[in-house]
Amino acid sequence: MAKTMAITDQCPMEVGLNILSGKWKLRILWHVSKGPVRFNELQRLLGAITTKTLTSQLRELEEQGIVRRTVYPETPPKVEYTLTELGETIQPVLKALCDWGTNYQKAL
Repeated sequence: MAKTMAITDQCPMEVGLNILSGKWKLRILWHVSKGPVRFNELQRLLGAITTKTLTSQLRELEEQGIVRRTVYPETPPKVEYTLTELGETIQPVLKALCDWGTNYQKAL
């Protein structure tokens, strides 16, 4: 059985890729980076994502300290997702990726 490495012992590129890996995380972060977003709104923005997958991806991002889940004591319950202070540090990366994608589209 393989031992798990402490995050501080891993290659920084691997750490970043592990956090952002998957079909949905970058898209989720893109929408959450624009401001507070509710679960159903996020699901509509993403399109084909299932409720189970979105819940799972948001929980992972929350556990990693990237996304904050805020529950408002209302009826019906209101839940919003925002970037944490640490999560906001990914915004330049998201912008650079968007800019690169725009340039790539123009080049084609």
